[in-house]
Amino acid sequence: MSNESPTLVKGEGPVTLSPSGSTPSQGSPLSPTSSSKGPELPDELLQAGWARCWSKRENRPYYFNRFTNQSLWEMPVLGQHDVISDPLGLNAAPVEAADCNLGNGQRKRRASEEQGAEAISFKRTKVEPTTPISPSTPGAKPWSSAPDDKQSQSTTPITPSTPGGKPWSAAPDDKQNQSTPTVAPGPSPAPYRPAVVYWDLEIPTNAVIRERPPDPQLPPHPEVELQRAQLVTKLRQHYLELCLQREGIDPPRESFNRWLLERKVIDKGHDPLLPSDCDPVISPSMFREVMNDIPIRLSRIKYKEEARRQLFKYAEAAKKMIDSRNASPDSRKVVKWNAEDTMNWLRRDHSASKEDYMDRLEHLRQQCGPHVTAVAKDSVEGICSKIYHISAEYSRRLGHAHAALMKEYNLSERCEAPDLQDRLVYCYPARLAHPSPTQPRVELHFENEVACLRFKGEMVKINRGHFSKLELLYRYSCIDDTRFEKFLSRVWCLIKRYQVMFGSGVNEGTGLQGALPVAVFEALNKQFGVSFECFASPLNCYFKQFCSAFPDTDGFFGSRGPFLSFRPASGSFEANPPFCEELMDAMVTHFEDLLNSSTEPLSFIIFVPEWRDPVTPALVRMEGSPFLRHQLSISAYEHEYRSGSQHICKREDMYYKAVHGTAVFFLQNSAGFSKWEPSAERLAEIQSAYQSSSSRPGPAPVVPADKEPASKTTERTTSVESPGPHDNNNNSNSNSSSSNLLEKTCSV
Repeated sequence: MSNESPTLVKGEGPVTLSPSGSTPSQGSPLSPTSSSKGPELPDELLQAGWARCWSKRENRPYYFNRFTNQSLWEMPVLGQHDVISDPLGLNAAPVEAADCNLGNGQRKRRASEEQGAEAISFKRTKVEPTTPISPSTPGAKPWSSAPDDKQSQSTTPITPSTPGGKPWSAAPDDKQNQSTPTVAPGPSPAPYRPAVVYWDLEIPTNAVIRERPPDPQLPPHPEVELQRAQLVTKLRQHYLELCLQREGIDPPRESFNRWLLERKVIDKGHDPLLPSDCDPVISPSMFREVMNDIPIRLSRIKYKEEARRQLFKYAEAAKKMIDSRNASPDSRKVVKWNAEDTMNWLRRDHSASKEDYMDRLEHLRQQCGPHVTAVAKDSVEGICSKIYHISAEYSRRLGHAHAALMKEYNLSERCEAPDLQDRLVYCYPARLAHPSPTQPRVELHFENEVACLRFKGEMVKINRGHFSKLELLYRYSCIDDTRFEKFLSRVWCLIKRYQVMFGSGVNEGTGLQGALPVAVFEALNKQFGVSFECFASPLNCYFKQFCSAFPDTDGFFGSRGPFLSFRPASGSFEANPPFCEELMDAMVTHFEDLLNSSTEPLSFIIFVPEWRDPVTPALVRMEGSPFLRHQLSISAYEHEYRSGSQHICKREDMYYKAVHGTAVFFLQNSAGFSKWEPSAERLAEIQSAYQSSSSRPGPAPVVPADKEPASKTTERTTSVESPGPHDNNNNSNSNSSSSNLLEKTCSV
């Protein structure tokens, strides 16, 4: 058996046949390809890496293995000597042929042909093979026999288990397809172990919820997800054109992303991303951000000349706008007078300082701002309304396409509500009420340390470390695909969904998915028993239990669904929400409702930006909350976040400095305060974790040497009534209260 790599030469241009034998597929960059038709290869050979190719030199087919670089004239047979798993051939079946290395009557391609190819070959970039492989967890058996559809399990939540157990694994009695013949696996690659990990998926949960029904959203499919991506891109383009045509400005940076977040807080539509049923139609978030950039966008000023230039542009734009709009005489008079007075002052005074220009700009905004807002109000509301109605139309279009796809696979859109028991269980991943349709083929190959997944020419990328993380999350959480046959298509849908939500700009959207440093998560778990993230995704989560925006794509990877519909009765939680004012305000309302309705230990540790000019409603409400036990304030540029693009960025770009202060709030009910009191010792550990750079993976951040770490954090304690004795060993007994709660309600 040959162990040489095929090369593209002038006299021989091999091309891979499509598995269907009708059209050529997009194979691996190293795989030979062909446009010639031929018989279809068995699935066993395809999974083992074999492909049927065409030799232009010999004008005949041959067979090439992308795993081992073997090439044979005759069709290979499974069970022969494998050079990867058995390099010495100790387990090979005995053969009678003259060449003992070529069993089953197979003949290697002639050496003269291989030498001729090598003579004019060229060096190519190392690219690993394309194959829908299973997770590379040591000792795992992902290709074991399992039913393709376990939808009956999806309606039954995971029952409580002992701490440290894995309630997400399928029961050993689920072997409904033992009579179905199993498919022999091909040689699996060596397990990939990332050098640095930013998660700990072995921490069990202490979050307890009431049993809940499956989510009614339709299961994801690459065809629908690709159409959704195209429509969202068109919607972003509409937004750009409306802002330019009506107001002469570019859309405020990431305002479209925050519009999606704000709309989904109140949206009652069925599409997981596009809003379609909101009241009111006019988005306060989009209206506010567009209006702030009228008549011009004010950038951060560093130098005097920038301040002078920006003052002149604002006065000129305000005068031009008031002249071109249908403004009242009084508004026209006030704006024109202030604008001309500012221009005259700029011509006369050339010795003003940066502060003088800034004061004059603020005065001009106060005088002209209300009049400019009045004349632009109808136009900006028209932009918000137009974008919403286009989004609703796109949502209906996607709904029809998804329904047609389900009908094509004879799957009903309606499902009967399962019978639920009113009982408390440990939280379990979100399940979908509908069975998943057959998934199309998604191609996978590796380019150095990046996994590339391609569907119909659309490629998404993820680094190998996070790809292995998704494999583990899928193993823990998915119950309807134990053979990982739908794994690649679901990973493609997951990455595509977040890619579309982020946007296509440089670093756009990544701030909405920023995460705390690993050292802070470790301290939160050790000191406060935190085992759950309220706002995360499979790409940036630290724990394997978390809430995220999209239960349809994320539920297979451990998501418990959107947090605003998640109602825990007990547990310790971390919340680092996307920085959208409306979402943070709804979060505080949900926190107080949960804390007020539960008598079991319940604790929320919230990290939000300390925006004081103007102050955000969420910040004011948490500072005055009756459940506030303690508050920390961490200064800007003296702490870090993990990048929202951590699944694709370089290691040196994993962390970035926070440009704003961060406020940390401890909201707890009485039982939660007794169990996880924010004592001085515990708070010191949190502060030390924030200030530490050596305890986290990745390169150390740049910290000014002339600043004392002790002065980086300020505290404020809220006096509360003296609670009962708290648990000083809550880390080792993090699940004790949850277990007691389950025992109390087992008869409900």
